[in-house]
Amino acid sequence: MNVLHNSPQIRYPIGFGQTVLIALVALGLTACSTPPRTKPATITDRSTPVASAPAQEPVPPGFYRVKRGDTLIRIALDNGQSYRDIAAWNNITDPNLIEVDQVLRVKPPPSSARVVTKPIEPIKPVDSKASTDKKVAAKKVEEKEVASAEPKADAVDPPIKLSWPAKGKVVEEFNEAKNKGIDIAGKMGEPIQAAADGKVVYAGNSLRGYGNLVIIKHDNTYLTAYAHNRTLVVKEGENVRKGQRIAEMGDSDANMVKLHFEVRMNGKPVNPMQYLQ
Repeated sequence: MNVLHNSPQIRYPIGFGQTVLIALVALGLTACSTPPRTKPATITDRSTPVASAPAQEPVPPGFYRVKRGDTLIRIALDNGQSYRDIAAWNNITDPNLIEVDQVLRVKPPPSSARVVTKPIEPIKPVDSKASTDKKVAAKKVEEKEVASAEPKADAVDPPIKLSWPAKGKVVEEFNEAKNKGIDIAGKMGEPIQAAADGKVVYAGNSLRGYGNLVIIKHDNTYLTAYAHNRTLVVKEGENVRKGQRIAEMGDSDANMVKLHFEVRMNGKPVNPMQYLQ
C-alpha cells in the first residue's frame, strides 16, 4: 500500500529590500490608475479688440452714395437723369472721376437753390477708370447763379406712348433680373429711330456692356436707351423728334447684330412692350 505524505510548506522570509520594492510597485500602479488632479489654467485674452466700422448715415431722398465700380453714366441712367445735370448739381468738373462713398444729388435741386456751374470734361471711353478713392482737385471757376430748368422732382407725367425704334424680331424679352429691356434682331446698318420726342442726354460708348449707346430723355419721368449701334448720328444736347434716325444698327459689345432697347421710368427699368404701339 502506498502511503501519501504531505509535503511540508516552505516559507521564505522577505527581506527589507524586497519589501521596499513591493511598496514602490504598488505606488506605481496606483499612480497609473489614478491620474493626478490639476487645476485648469486660466486663459486671459490679451488681444486688441477689433474696432467695428462706424455705421454710415442713411442717404436722404434725392441723393445717392457712390459704390465701388460706379460710373456717372450708370448712376444717371439708374436715376433717370442726364449725367451732365448730375455733374452740374454736384460741382463735378470731370465725370470720369468720382469718389467711393461720395454722396451725390441725383434729383433736381429746388429752383431757388444756388447752383455752381463748372466746365465739364468729356466722358472717356469704356476702358476708363470707374469710381476711385482719390479726390478730384476742384478747379477755380467763376460762380454764377442759375435757375433750375428741370421740372419738380415730384412731377408726375402721363404714361408715354412709344413707336418701335427698329424693324425686326424680338429675340430677347424683358426680364428685370436678366434683361432690362428687349433685344430686336436686324441687319447691320439698318436705321434706329427715336421712340418719342426728347433730348439726347448721352451719345457714346463709356457704359460697359452697351456698346455705342444713345440715351434720350423724354420728360421728367421717362428715358429710352438704344444700345449696340454701329454708328451714332446724333450728339448730346440735340433735340430729336419721334421717328427721327438717331443711329445705325450694329453689334458693338454684343454677340450679334441687334438693338437693345430700354425704357426707364424714374430710373427703373420697365417692360418696353407696355409702351410700344
